[in-house]
Amino acid sequence: FVLAGAVMDKGGIGEQLIGAVEKLVGKVKGGLGVVTVIACAVFGAVSGSSSATLSCIGSIMVPRLKENGYPEGLIGALLASSGVLGILIPPSMLMILYAWSTGASVLACFLATVVPGITLVVLFSIVNLWYAKRNPNIKVYEHLIESAQAKEGKKALKRVKGQSGSSAIPALLMPVIILGSIYGGILTATEAAAVSVIYAIPVGILYYKRINGTILKDALISAGETAGVIMAMLFSVQILCRLYTSENLPNMILTILTSISSNKYIILIMINIFMIILGMLMDDCSATILAAPILLPVMESLGVSPIHFAAILGVNIGMGNVTPPTAPLLYLAGRISKAEVKDMLGPDLALIVFAWLPTLLITTYVPAYGMLLPSLFGLV
Repeated sequence: FVLAGAVMDKGGIGEQLIGAVEKLVGKVKGGLGVVTVIACAVFGAVSGSSSATLSCIGSIMVPRLKENGYPEGLIGALLASSGVLGILIPPSMLMILYAWSTGASVLACFLATVVPGITLVVLFSIVNLWYAKRNPNIKVYEHLIESAQAKEGKKALKRVKGQSGSSAIPALLMPVIILGSIYGGILTATEAAAVSVIYAIPVGILYYKRINGTILKDALISAGETAGVIMAMLFSVQILCRLYTSENLPNMILTILTSISSNKYIILIMINIFMIILGMLMDDCSATILAAPILLPVMESLGVSPIHFAAILGVNIGMGNVTPPTAPLLYLAGRISKAEVKDMLGPDLALIVFAWLPTLLITTYVPAYGMLLPSLFGLV
């Protein structure tokens, strides 16, 4: 999936996905922000990585959003939160690592984060539209097309509108093939990852004609470096987790939490705060493989199933990645959008309060919310 994300980024597939979404929701005030959110969700359904989603979609959408009148702070904040959808919409690299470190079902973990992910898509879009309504500088997308046509002619019009329509079909088929084969029982998650690469490379070379030998080599090197970092990190963190387990750290944590309060809901709040702080300080992969084996025994003692915990952990780590003062993904989005952190704080806090927190509370305290799809597919 890491390699598939790199190939999509280089091969024009991400741009075609944006073009298809743009035709549906782009022509309203604030529509390009909604396009950004949905495009991140769709791209995340293939790449499984928040950083890959943020880099690919951000590089394409930032110029369009700026031309449409969006302030840089809003662009950076919206990109940061939307990029996290790459770890919530399956197939998710985060859930693969969680399942690997806890022994849970990969497919069940994939499905556990779908409903929270879709909820975030809706809430991000609503917050974006609210900002657009209050900002007179944000233009309706149709006006942008007319302006581009008047100033620069057909070439600018083609650039602003993008290449959509029938040319987006191969790009749109990619998540359908991958997710359909996994949930249809045709392929395992590992086999589907291999198929995604086999599909993306010829589409990028032969159909979109964006990949040559040099670009493919760069994608392979980039994916290899990322995979190498993950494997080294897994090795190190697993040693650390074994040490924690041998020292009985999970029981120590549970004892400390229950000494503060014996109320299950209060303990869950404290665990959520701990995971948010962990997500603020570490990247999503490191935080997951460190927190999952340590906190799972604690959660099970509270009656929380491993699959339910997968959904809670995914939302927590994602929210931590965009929560100041550290917020690693927020800083990455700031570099991509060239926005100052102080300008992103207002929109970012609005997204946290009105999108992240409601989703986290529902996912934590309503088990059926995250367990809906795993139960429907008979995986729990």
